[in-house]
Amino acid sequence: MRIRTGVGVDAHQLVESREMYLAGLFFADEKYGPAGHSDGDVACHAICDALLSASSLGDLGEIFGTDDPTWSGASGVALVGHVVELVHDAGFEIGNVAVQVLGNSPKLAPRRREAEEALTQVVGAPVSVAATSTDGLGFTGRGEGIMAVASALVFSD
Repeated sequence: MRIRTGVGVDAHQLVESREMYLAGLFFADEKYGPAGHSDGDVACHAICDALLSASSLGDLGEIFGTDDPTWSGASGVALVGHVVELVHDAGFEIGNVAVQVLGNSPKLAPRRREAEEALTQVVGAPVSVAATSTDGLGFTGRGEGIMAVASALVFSD
């Protein structure tokens, strides 16, 4: 059995009047949302990169380039679903994924289980979700942006 791991990182600037999608969920009460070609869901984007890395399939920009209008405004969940198909097509199964969100808002803790269930469903393997602030440090601490780091384990016979 081959076992491989991958790491993914994503960050987006927060801008006014943009909807907030995070970890596959919509946060209707947020005033700021992530700028980006798609919905800017940093957790989903980091998961995509972790899965692509573990499977040696490239990275988010290579698969979903901003020059491709197909993915303009796409949901992070749709991107993860497509990457899961690519991983399976490459002969891998997904063991698990973990994602850590860094930012001041939205508060993910009250909806963490909901996020884990939604992401586990699309990935087809356990997904754990965690969040932290950076205690006022850096662009996430100043509320200028949001970031996520993910790891993934894939395997094949």
